[in-house]
Amino acid sequence: MIMVPTEGVELELCIYGGGAMMLAYNSRETTKDVDAIVRPSEVALRLAQDVAQQLGLHESWLNDDVKQFVSDAGSFVPLQIEELEEAARRHLKITRPSASYLLAMKCLACRSGLPGYPGDIEDIRFLIRKMEIRSLPQVEELVERFYPYNALTPQARAVIEGLLPGPQSPTP
Repeated sequence: MIMVPTEGVELELCIYGGGAMMLAYNSRETTKDVDAIVRPSEVALRLAQDVAQQLGLHESWLNDDVKQFVSDAGSFVPLQIEELEEAARRHLKITRPSASYLLAMKCLACRSGLPGYPGDIEDIRFLIRKMEIRSLPQVEELVERFYPYNALTPQARAVIEGLLPGPQSPTP
């Protein structure tokens, strides 16, 4: 939670996408924006616009576009950033999706990279390795857990299968 004294509100922020991959997993060095669910959203998005103007950032540097992919069954863990911990201990609560929830979300989206946009493939590859996932059924189980009414597209299944580690050769 962030206390915004001039607004008389506390903000709660949950970071998704590239921001979560960067801050929680240190799997990348940059992100073009911060995908987040912030409550109360009207206040947070208005304050984000003020920050954008003050710092010369794109107006959507902080956005809630990720809300279309959020699952009611999502699981979350605190996001711990040592530099912020001491200063914000009483007023700031930042969470992030668990690795399994983030992988399910990324696999459902499974967007290819474009110029200036890395897409989801490298994040999926990273999370598969981190979680030591070995098979497509394991991925499908995660998707089913968080998105019981959605299934991977044939294209996403093919991409994910290509990212899984190859079969282990038997030891003689």
